[in-house]
Amino acid sequence: MTQGRAILAVCLLLLLGGIVAGARWYDLQRAKRPAPSTEKSVVAHVTNAGDRGPGTLREAIFLAAGATGSTTISIEVPTVKLETALPAFVNSREVKLIGQAAGAQIDAQALTQGPVLDIAGPNISIEGITIQNCPAIAILVRAVHFRLSSSIIQSCDVAVEVADNASDTLLERDKFVKDRVGVRFGASGRNTVVASNEFIEDKDAGLWAVRSAPDSHDEVIDIRDNKFVENGNAIVAGNIPVTVERNDFVNSHEAAIHIVGAGATLRGNRIDGGASMGIIGENARGAVIEDNELEGLTAYGIMLRGSSNIVVRANRLHNCGYGLAFVLGDPHNVSTAVDNTIIEPKFNGIDVIGDSPNLRRNQVLRAHAFSLHVEDFQPPGGQKVTSQPFLDNNNFSSPTSGATAAVRPSAP
Repeated sequence: MTQGRAILAVCLLLLLGGIVAGARWYDLQRAKRPAPSTEKSVVAHVTNAGDRGPGTLREAIFLAAGATGSTTISIEVPTVKLETALPAFVNSREVKLIGQAAGAQIDAQALTQGPVLDIAGPNISIEGITIQNCPAIAILVRAVHFRLSSSIIQSCDVAVEVADNASDTLLERDKFVKDRVGVRFGASGRNTVVASNEFIEDKDAGLWAVRSAPDSHDEVIDIRDNKFVENGNAIVAGNIPVTVERNDFVNSHEAAIHIVGAGATLRGNRIDGGASMGIIGENARGAVIEDNELEGLTAYGIMLRGSSNIVVRANRLHNCGYGLAFVLGDPHNVSTAVDNTIIEPKFNGIDVIGDSPNLRRNQVLRAHAFSLHVEDFQPPGGQKVTSQPFLDNNNFSSPTSGATAAVRPSAP
C-alpha cells in the first residue's frame, strides 16, 4: 500500500512538472509574437462642400490629426468653398488627400490670409486636387516627405512655398497656372525633385529658388522634364544649387533661366522664343551651361554678366537676335565657351564687352552683323576695362550679304 502511494506521488510530481514546463513554453512563445497593433487606417469622406460641419474638409483634417494610423481624406464633392483658414496637417503617420470627384476643387477666394493647406507634419501627400483663387499661399510645406502629384494650382499668389526646414519634397505631374509664382524655395532641401510639371503664365516666375547667400551644406534641387509656357521668368535661381535638365521653355517674357551666385547646372534644355533672353548668368560662379538648344529669342541666347568660371559648352543657337555675350567678367577667373554653334543670328554672333573669355572651337554661321564683336568698356569717368578674349580654332564664317565683317578679335 505504501509503495503504491509513493508511485502515485511520483506520477503527480511528474505531471505537475510537465504542466509548469508547458506553461513556461507558452509564455515564451507568446512573448515572441508582436503585440496587437493599436493603429487603424482611417478613410475620411468629404461629402459636404461647406466650410465647417460634418463631412467637411475641416472635419476630415481634425480626424486625421487624431488618428493612430494612416488616414486617407477623400474629397467627393466637386468644389469645397473655404471661408476661414483650415487647421494644419500635423499627423506623422501618413495622410493622403485625394480628389475622388472629377475635377475636385478647393476654392479659397474668401480667405484673407495664410496658406490654404499647411503641411506641418511629415509623410503628407496630395493627389488629384485643384486649388484656386487664393490671395496668399496655396500650399505651405514645412515638413519632410511631402508629395504633390497630378494636381492644379491656379490664380494664387504663390502656388507652393517650400520652407527652409523641408526635405524629401516631390512635385510631379502638376500644373501651376496664372499664379504670381508657381513654386518658391527659401533654401535647398535633401532629395527635392520638381519633375514633369507644367508652369503656364505665372506672372513673376514659374520657379523661384533664391536666398541671400550660399550655404556649403546645400543640397541640389533637381528640376527636370518640366514645361514652362508664357511665364515672366521661367526659372530664377540664386545661391541655391539647382540642376535644370531636359525642360522645355516657350516664350518667356523676361528670361527662360536667370541664375545668380553659385551652384547651377543647365543641361539638355530647349528654349523656344521669348521677348528677351534665353539664359542669363548675373554675378554667377562656377555654373555649367551645356547641350541646350535655343531658338527664336529676340535678344541674346546666353548672356553672362559679371560672372566667373562659367563653362558654356556644346549649345546650339539659331535664329536669335544675338548669340552669346560676355560682359565685365572676372579677369582672374575667366569663363569659357567651347564647341557652341550659332546659326543666323539677326545681329552679332558673340559679343565680348569688358571681358576676356576663352573662346574655343565655336562656330558662328551666317551672322547678319558681326560674327565676333569685341569692345573695351569705358565707364563714365572711370577706368577702361580692356577686352582680351583668347581665341582658339573658332569658325567665324563670312557675314551675310551687306553685313560688316567681324570687329577686332583681340588676343592676350
